[in-house]
Amino acid sequence: MELRNKVAVVTGVSKGLGLEIVKLLLGKGVIVAGWGRNQPSVTHPNFHFFSCDVADEAQVEQAYQATVARLGADIRILVNNAGFGVAGPLETMSSADWKSMFDTNVHGIFYTTKRLIPAMKAADEGHILNVASIAGLNGVANFAGYVGTKHAVRGISHSLYMELRDFGIKISTIYPGSIQTHFFDDIPGMDAHNHMMRAEDVAQTVVQTLETHPNYFVVDVECRPLRPKGKK
Repeated sequence: MELRNKVAVVTGVSKGLGLEIVKLLLGKGVIVAGWGRNQPSVTHPNFHFFSCDVADEAQVEQAYQATVARLGADIRILVNNAGFGVAGPLETMSSADWKSMFDTNVHGIFYTTKRLIPAMKAADEGHILNVASIAGLNGVANFAGYVGTKHAVRGISHSLYMELRDFGIKISTIYPGSIQTHFFDDIPGMDAHNHMMRAEDVAQTVVQTLETHPNYFVVDVECRPLRPKGKK
């Protein structure tokens, strides 16, 4: 897809990977509607922030209506990046934390995607990219809830591309390993470090996936740090 002058919605833009994706898309001439709980420090004429917690469908509807009112309904790109994880054994996981992960990581994708599909169908062009995790491909001890949400993202994405490929809409999923972001801030015993991937590199892969030829469709991208523990 030629990205210049296209309108994109990116969720979870407050920091980390979402913020890096926004910066790269702006550099490509994309008009970006950033949906997030906190406004990032981005000042660019093509960046428009809309306060939104994707776990709350009413807020998603409000952000969608505000986006359409300001930028028009012809939105060709959606990056479902918002997500978080809570660690701990399943038996001690609070029901609130469990439910909150699914509300954001899974239901949030449903709330946003369903609203943007009709315009993409009308344009016979669209690209929805869902940010999963390598936790969407395998199990991780003490992360059953988070892993469950990211396995759900994979299943939703694969089903959706079968529904939408004949309408010119691509559904891609990226499965990053550990990234140097704030994801680890609230996880005891785990801290971001320099042997993890850089968020800007993962963002570059996201943008490259969006830039592909209309008939070339990247289904899944798995990326990992080469030396996650540094040189031996």
